Amino acid sequence: MPFESPDLGLGDLLAMAGVGKVQLPDFQRPWKWDDDRILSLLATVTLGYPLGVMMTLETGGPGTRFKPRPLEGTNVPAEVEPEQLLMDGQQRLTSLYQALRSAKPVDTMDARGKRLLRWYYIDIAKAIEIDGNREDAILSVPADQRVRDDFGKRVILDLSSQELECEAGVFPLRLVFDTPATQRWMWGYAGAEDSRRRNWERFTTEVLETVSHYQVPVIKLTKDTPKEAVCTVFEKVNTGGVPLNVFELLTATYAGDRKYFAEHGEDFQLTDHWQQVKSELSAYAMLGQLESTDFLQAVCLVSTHFRRRGRPGVDPFTQPAASCKRKDILELLLHEYVTWAPRILDALRWSARFLTRQGIFGAIDLPYRSQIPSLAAIRTVLGDESDAPQADAKITRWYWSGVLGEQYSGSLDSRLPRDLEQVVAWVRGGREPASVTEASFNAARLNTMSSRLSAAYKGVLALLMKQGCVDWTYTKESIDATIFEDQQVDLAPVFPKAWCDKNHIPRERRDSIVNKTPLTHRTRRIIGSRAPDTYMSSLEAESGLPGNWLDDIIATHLIDAAFLRTVDFDDFYTARSAELIAVIEDAIGKRAIPQDAAPESSADYQPEQSR
Repeated sequence: MPFESPDLGLGDLLAMAGVGKVQLPDFQRPWKWDDDRILSLLATVTLGYPLGVMMTLETGGPGTRFKPRPLEGTNVPAEVEPEQLLMDGQQRLTSLYQALRSAKPVDTMDARGKRLLRWYYIDIAKAIEIDGNREDAILSVPADQRVRDDFGKRVILDLSSQELECEAGVFPLRLVFDTPATQRWMWGYAGAEDSRRRNWERFTTEVLETVSHYQVPVIKLTKDTPKEAVCTVFEKVNTGGVPLNVFELLTATYAGDRKYFAEHGEDFQLTDHWQQVKSELSAYAMLGQLESTDFLQAVCLVSTHFRRRGRPGVDPFTQPAASCKRKDILELLLHEYVTWAPRILDALRWSARFLTRQGIFGAIDLPYRSQIPSLAAIRTVLGDESDAPQADAKITRWYWSGVLGEQYSGSLDSRLPRDLEQVVAWVRGGREPASVTEASFNAARLNTMSSRLSAAYKGVLALLMKQGCVDWTYTKESIDATIFEDQQVDLAPVFPKAWCDKNHIPRERRDSIVNKTPLTHRTRRIIGSRAPDTYMSSLEAESGLPGNWLDDIIATHLIDAAFLRTVDFDDFYTARSAELIAVIEDAIGKRAIPQDAAPESSADYQPEQSR
C-alpha cells in the first residue's frame, strides 16, 4: 500500500490545520481532551519528548471521498478543500492548535467533565530549573487570565495584561509560534536586568527552540490508497491492539536479569508474581479491579522515596523524593521490586480494611482506583504509625479530600508522589498536604452527580454506609460488607422514577444522588415504582415495625420520613441535601461552597457516560 513517512515541523502542521490544508474526515469523533491531558501534552512538547505518530490521508483519490471537517478551534471557511485528512492524532493536534496558535481560550473541561475555558502559560523560572518537573511549570489559567482562591474571592495571580505576564515571568504559550509577538514580550520581560536576560536566553534555548524545531512523525497515505485499505487502517488505528505497557516492558527486563538467574537458577517472571498478588487480594472485593500498573506505581513510589530521601533539595512540598512516572517504573531494579513488593501487598491488605471502614465494600463502588497506590505507599512508609488514632484521622481526611474534591481523575504523575510524602510528613507533625488544603466541595455539585462514573457520587454512597444506615426491611444491623454482598445492596431512588416523571420532577433532581440511597434487593422490590406514601405502608406491613420505628430507621439514611408520608419531594430534596452536605463537610474538614456562591448545573458537564 503506497505511503510516505515524512517528519513535519509542529509549527507547519498547526499552520496547515489553521488554513484547512489538514482537516478531519467528518466521521471522526468529537475532540474531548480535558485540562490535565492538555497540560501533560504541553509538557511533553516543551521538553522535546515524542508525542507519537500521526496519520494522514492525501485527498483527491478514490479512497478519500469523505466529507471533511476542520479541527475544532480553527476558523476555516466551509468552501476550503483539504489537502490531507487526519486519520489518527485528532485529540493531540486539536489540543496543540488551540493552546499554541488560537487567539481564543481553549474550550476544555476538568477531570469531572465540567466545562472550562483556559489559557496556557509556562513559568520561565520553573521551566529552566535543574531537575524541575516540567508539568509543574505549565499553568492552566481561566479565561479572564486571573487565578483565584478562597472560593474565587481573592486573585493570587493576575496575567490580564502583557505587563503583568512579564512581571510574573509567565510566558503565554499562544505566542510560541509568533516570533514578532514573542520578541515584543521578551523586551517587556528581560528589560535591563541581567538575571532576567540570562533566564530568557536559557528559556529560549531549552524551551522556545525546542518547540519551534519540534518534529512530528507522520505516516501519509497517498491518494492512490484504495478505500477498503483506508477503512481497514482507520479501524486498526482506532480500535486495534493495545500498545506495550510498562508492566510488559518490565516483565521482559526482569526476565533478562542475569544476577537473579545466577542466584536462583531461573528467570524472575513478573507476570507469575502479579498473578500471585491478584490471588492474595481476591479476598477483598473492593480491590477486584486493581491493575498491575497500580501495583508497580505503589512499589515505585516507596522505592524512590527511600532511595532519594535526604538528597539536597528534596522536600515533600517542593521536590518530592518519590516518583512513579513511566521512566521511573522502567528504571525500577529487580532487587528493589523484590524488596518492596511484599510490603506493598501487606499495605494493600491494610488498605482494604481501611476502605471497609469508610463504607466501601465493592470494586464498582471504589471512588478512585488511582488513589490506591498512594494509600498503599503511605501505609508502607508509615508502617504501624498509621494505626495511631491521630494518624488514622489525618489519613482518612486526606482520603475523603481526594474523593469528594474529585482530585484523582487527571494526570497523576505529580499527585501520587506529592500525596505520599506530604501525608507522611503531616502524620509526623508537618503541615497539611496540598490535597487537603486545596480540596473543596460545591454544594451545587449534589445536583449534577447522577451516575456511578462520578467518584464523588460513589463517595456519598460510601459515607451513608459509613455513618451507619440501616436497611428498611433487613433491620437487624447497619449495612456492612456482609449485608452488602448477601442482601444485594444497591442504590434505589427514594422517589421512584415513574413517580418523578408523572409529577414533572426535573431530571437533574430525579437522578441526583440526593434522591438515591443504598437498600437491599428485598426493599427495592417492595418500593418498585410506587409513590413514597404507598410503599411506606407496605414496608410497615413487611417489616412488622410500628410507623415511628420505621421512621427512625429511614432517618439513618439522612431522610426525614415525614416528607415521604406527605409525598413532598421539594422539602425532602432540600432537607436531605443539607444533611448530605453536613456529612461531606465533616469528611473533608471544611465548609462546602454555598450553591449561590458557585452555582452549576448538569449543562456545565460533559455527559458522564462519555467520559
